[in-house]
Amino acid sequence: MSDSTTASAPAARPAPTTLGALRASGWVSRPVKEELRANAIERIRSGQPLFPNVLGYEDTVLPQLENALLAGHDVIFLGERGQAKTRMIRSLTGLLDEWMPIVAGSEINDDPYNPVSKHARDLVAELGDDAPIDWVNREDRFGEKLATPDTSIADLIGEVDPIKVAEGRYLSDELTLHYGLVPRTNRGIFAINELPDLAERIQVGLLNVLEERDVQVRGYKVRLPLDVMLFGSANPEDYTNRGRIITPLKDRFGAQIRTHYPLDVETEVTIALQEARPLVADGVSVTVPHFMTEIIAEFSQLARRSPHINQRSGVSVRLTVSNLETLVANAARRSLSQGDTEVVPRVCDLDALAASTTGKLEIETIEDGREGQIVDVILKSATLSIFREYVAVENLRGVVEAFDGDRIVQAGEDVSAAEYVALLAEVPALEPVVASLIGDDRSPAMVASAVEFILEGLHLSKRLNKEAVGARAQYRGRS
Repeated sequence: MSDSTTASAPAARPAPTTLGALRASGWVSRPVKEELRANAIERIRSGQPLFPNVLGYEDTVLPQLENALLAGHDVIFLGERGQAKTRMIRSLTGLLDEWMPIVAGSEINDDPYNPVSKHARDLVAELGDDAPIDWVNREDRFGEKLATPDTSIADLIGEVDPIKVAEGRYLSDELTLHYGLVPRTNRGIFAINELPDLAERIQVGLLNVLEERDVQVRGYKVRLPLDVMLFGSANPEDYTNRGRIITPLKDRFGAQIRTHYPLDVETEVTIALQEARPLVADGVSVTVPHFMTEIIAEFSQLARRSPHINQRSGVSVRLTVSNLETLVANAARRSLSQGDTEVVPRVCDLDALAASTTGKLEIETIEDGREGQIVDVILKSATLSIFREYVAVENLRGVVEAFDGDRIVQAGEDVSAAEYVALLAEVPALEPVVASLIGDDRSPAMVASAVEFILEGLHLSKRLNKEAVGARAQYRGRS
């Protein structure tokens, strides 16, 4: 559920600069919802997905969103944190026309054919076809507001500007108005995030925007017929905890769409790799084995099913991304301290995830100090789950037998990759399993990662003992 939109240079600004030239060009005005619908239909007809880079929602959320666009409905997204609600809304600007003409100097993107503000009406009435026009790119036709309890009607709709009154205008003059965010996004897309946090009396101010499509400022006889597609987002828990969306406002949204977290490890991995910031440094190469990435993703999946985690708060995909970045960072610190230029995360690097995990999870416990234990148990379960997916324990009998004597294998941050390579030569039974995990990439760092993963998997499968003290660990036979 991520959207990585490839930026492209905008097309050249259209040529017409006056109302007359715009008419002569054949440009046709259309409401923003019809514009979105027409562009969506064109993509569907050509076989192009409307949201090509949104992951994990192909069969659930996206069909509902496409239906809402075709139906011309305002939409509210319900979902826990980190489910790409805001990102999906922002990506909708890609369905707008690249350029849109407005009356020059308009604060509310007045349609040259049908101006609604006093400035634009007067300008068109005075100059006619010579009235100047300007062009707005689709990226500037999006507005959003994070709802907070102190948000006012003036923020959203508008207010009388005392400075304009002080300049000599009458209070009854429409030009004394300072427009809020919604009018300034006229003929575009406006989003209100965390809608239940908006005070109920302020939510009432949005009723006209959604139904009558106009705004009214204080007691003025000012009616601005706005052309806005409105989106909202909310956490379902907010309906009863932090606030609520008033019933008349909910009724005016045409579609209510539930979002969700990734349903499988594969999707979670793809999103994490797409969103994680790569570690870039001169002379350093970073390779993350697939099994290590999958441990990170499986950890998030298991946390979402854990009775020890507050599921009402949610386990965001941001946790997966942050943990992947922390895993790579710790591996880089470890490798650089040993003078290596190849960075490959190992199981020992998983200990560093505590810093990027505990702040993103709400633990259901009343005992102090239990957070670390719960995270550790879930992390071990994730490691064991991925180990069982890739390795059959019965195929490691020869490895387990190699530990029947006094063999002890040291593990930890200060153990070099060369020591794991030496162990591979001493225990030939490791060779086929390592080969199945890393294929042709037999660099010392990759071999070390695979060997440590196998040893940890055998320990968690109760085939080997492990004694850990600080950053050091020892693997030995159970006998």
